[in-house]
Amino acid sequence: MSGALRILLTGFGPFPGGPFNPTMPLVDRLIRLRRPALSEVERIGHIFPVIYQAVDQQLPALLARHRPHALLMFGLASRTSYIRVETRARNAVTALWPDASQNRPRQQSIVAGSQAQVFGPHTALLFRAASETGLDVRLSRDAGSYLCNYLSWRAIEAANAGDGPGITAFIHVPPVARGSAPYSAAPMTLTQLVTVGEALLLTTVKLARQAAMTVD
Repeated sequence: MSGALRILLTGFGPFPGGPFNPTMPLVDRLIRLRRPALSEVERIGHIFPVIYQAVDQQLPALLARHRPHALLMFGLASRTSYIRVETRARNAVTALWPDASQNRPRQQSIVAGSQAQVFGPHTALLFRAASETGLDVRLSRDAGSYLCNYLSWRAIEAANAGDGPGITAFIHVPPVARGSAPYSAAPMTLTQLVTVGEALLLTTVKLARQAAMTVD
């Protein structure tokens, strides 16, 4: 493989019901992480506004500009107490909750026809790596119907187009303890999320390097 391996890591900003989104500092920590296995890896961080139109505009631009070998995405599941490695994106979008721009989708599906799109067999390897940290990590078949699921759908769509990232994954994280309600009783700390994030990142790098070498 010629050139540096490029990994795009993304999180989300605050949204209605989630005034603090731990994926923002999580992505920042992973971008600045210093490990020998990451010495020749270009890590690009991006925080999406929780807005449907922003995802549609910014994701294609990021992929075209950076041409990442892998896309590792994080989102907040505010009602979940554990980390979820998503295995698929559902063809569903909710009109119950507006995005951060107060937009409510008019349709209940993202596209016509398809029911779901899967990330691929690499999710099992990511799940195994994250589980080895000893924290509560589970596979998930339901990424919801909000922006996390929407981004997942668009990312898989781009990957399947043929010139997108070879490895694409979405990870839902729980709220983190911050010392004030409702987060004071959160099940994990940011440090614990970074521990899992590091395991996921290192495994993503390994998988992306293998995929890039196969293509070359």
